[in-house]
Order: sequence, then structure tokens, then C-alpha cells
Amino acid sequence: VQLQASGGGLVQAGGSLRLSCAASGRPFSGYTAAWFRQAPGKEREFVAGIRWSGGNTYYGDSVKGRFSISRDFAKNTVYLQMNSLKPEDTAVYYCAAGTPIASTVRLEASFGSWGQGTQVTVSS
Repeated sequence: VQLQASGGGLVQAGGSLRLSCAASGRPFSGYTAAWFRQAPGKEREFVAGIRWSGGNTYYGDSVKGRFSISRDFAKNTVYLQMNSLKPEDTAVYYCAAGTPIASTVRLEASFGSWGQGTQVTVSS
């Protein structure tokens, strides 16, 4: 599956952004879609994930209560709604697709397909 991420940009602290991840080549059906992020000098970090079929969602501790992941069956697209953004949310955000089990959904190695990344910058 080919993934195309979009929606990044520059926003002030406290603001909101919505990222999109569109799948082509084959649908998300049967996959778990996820967002990871990587800030300069840091390792890639799990942000959120969603099982396409059942809708189960997973979140990283640093974004719980502020970010929300959702899916649109008709558009074959996954969204990441980011609210109450903080400067520490600044990173390149990547969408990914894979077939992890629940205990491995937060692991980068569980995902075999990756989008190109979109930059999110939060100013203080």
C-alpha cells in the first residue's frame, strides 16, 4: 500500500492541525494505520494508531487527550486531529500501515509501509 501524508504546517502553541494519510494501491482494509513522529536528534516516536476494521485506537502517552485518530472508509484516508499543540510536538510526522498485534502496535518495526512525512512546527 502506498501512503501519502499531508496537512502539516506552522501553527502557534495552543492551536490545531489535521493531518491526512491517503492510501493508494490497495485499501487500508485489514491493516492498522498509525502515525509516528520524529523530532531533530530524537528517535521516531509512536503517536497514534487505529485498526481499520474494528476501529480500536491507540495513543502515545504524550498526546493522549489532545490528539485523535480517525478513518474515512469512503476516502480510504486516516486523519490525525491535533489540538492544544505544544512546541514539543514539533516534528516530521509519518503515517504507516502494517499488521501489528495489540502488544506491538507502538513499535516502528511492526509497520512495513510508510508515507513520505509532513512537517509540523509549533511556535511558542
